[in-house]
Amino acid sequence: MSAIIVGMVPSLPEGAALTADDHVKVWFRFVPREGWLPYDTEGVWATRFSTDAARVRNVPFLVEGVAEQDIVGLVTDTDGRYWADGRVEWSGNCTIRLLPVPSGPLGPDPRAVHDLLSPFGLGGEIYSKDLPLMAVTVPADANLPAIKALLLRGQNEGWWHFETSCSSDAWENA
Repeated sequence: MSAIIVGMVPSLPEGAALTADDHVKVWFRFVPREGWLPYDTEGVWATRFSTDAARVRNVPFLVEGVAEQDIVGLVTDTDGRYWADGRVEWSGNCTIRLLPVPSGPLGPDPRAVHDLLSPFGLGGEIYSKDLPLMAVTVPADANLPAIKALLLRGQNEGWWHFETSCSSDAWENA
C-alpha cells in the first residue's frame, strides 16, 4: 500500500444517497512475506462514498497497516477494479491475526478462540477451514490492556500464535 494520505476526506455531494453499487471490492497490492501465503493482492469489502474514497467494511487478512473502518483512497483501473491508494483516514481500530495451535489446548477450531474473545465484543473472520487463520478487529475504544493480556496468555500457553498487522500507540503501550 502506498503512503498515508493526509487531508480532507471526500464525501458524496449533498443530497446524494448510497446505492448497492457503492458496496465495492477494494484491492490492495503488497509484497508477499517470505514463508507466508504467496499472495500479493487482497480484496476487502468497502462502502464507496465518493469517486475516490471508500470505508473498509471487513477485516483484512494479509494487508499490513489497514483496519476495518479505515478510509482509503481509490483508483479505478481500466477494467473498473478499485485499487486502494493509501489510507486517507485511520479509524483507530487495530487488526490482529491469530492462528490456533492444532495441538494446543483449544485445538485447531477457531470457534474456541472466538469464544474467548467474544466477551470483549471482538469480531473477525476465518480464512478457511483448512487454514483457520483469524483476522480480528480490535476497536479503538476496547479494553486494550485486557485483550492484549489474553492474547499474550494464549500465546504463552500454546493456544495460538498472534501478530498485530495494524496497531495504535495505545495498543503498543497497553
